[in-house]
Amino acid sequence: MTSMDVLDVLLVAAAALWGAAAGALLPRAAYRFSAPAGQPWRDRCPGGHPVRGWLGGARCGACAAGEGSYAEGGATRAEGGGSYVEGGGSYAPGPLPPVVVTALVCAALAGATGTRPELVVWLLLAPVGVLLAVVDRRVARLPDPLTLPFAGAALALLGLAALLPEHAGSWTTALLGALALGAGYLALWLINPAGMGFGDVKLALGAGAVLGWYGWATVMLGTLAGFLLGAVYGGVLVLARRAGRKTAIAFGPFLIAGAFLGVLAGAYAA
Repeated sequence: MTSMDVLDVLLVAAAALWGAAAGALLPRAAYRFSAPAGQPWRDRCPGGHPVRGWLGGARCGACAAGEGSYAEGGATRAEGGGSYVEGGGSYAPGPLPPVVVTALVCAALAGATGTRPELVVWLLLAPVGVLLAVVDRRVARLPDPLTLPFAGAALALLGLAALLPEHAGSWTTALLGALALGAGYLALWLINPAGMGFGDVKLALGAGAVLGWYGWATVMLGTLAGFLLGAVYGGVLVLARRAGRKTAIAFGPFLIAGAFLGVLAGAYAA
């Protein structure tokens, strides 16, 4: 193994560790943001105790001590797409922990991007993307405090990356990609508001920015990948008779997954 190969392995390992550390901070935010549309963000655990802060694990010490939890002896109740182990005081955001997903995403981005400066941007944005996907999957809601700052942060960070040597993208195309994809999703929302939420339009700004960094071909690839993933998922639900042809599904996770695949392809090709 050459020194370059060793460097690549160390980079991927470091990115995975970063992703795991960042993902470990997401469960509490995922729980608090997972409130249905029109309702305020959650400020209490399933047992009714106050939840303080936004970052950290989803565990309530009062519930763990048996102070007013819903059930005794470690019973589990499903709510809003997540499971809450009330006797143990934890309220996990879903079956697959964000720490695992974020670590894998960050490792893949590091493997594709290498030591180019935009890798720092991807590693900073990845945890937010995972958080958005988790929340939208649970309650079909993309929080404004995450979507719009995500787009702004993407453009600002990519602007800084564009000033550094050895970057492999274009900030101008990133900006135009954000505007183009946002406009495209806005048109779809105006045509069929029932088929797409306005949160997807806001999220498309950030997705367009990260995809546009690697050019218009990457924008097209990431966009098509998102729609294809959503179509396949919807088709599987229809075949399994878990949904009808007109059943609405949360599209945010597929938009994010498509952007992730597009960035990977763009980074490998750059």
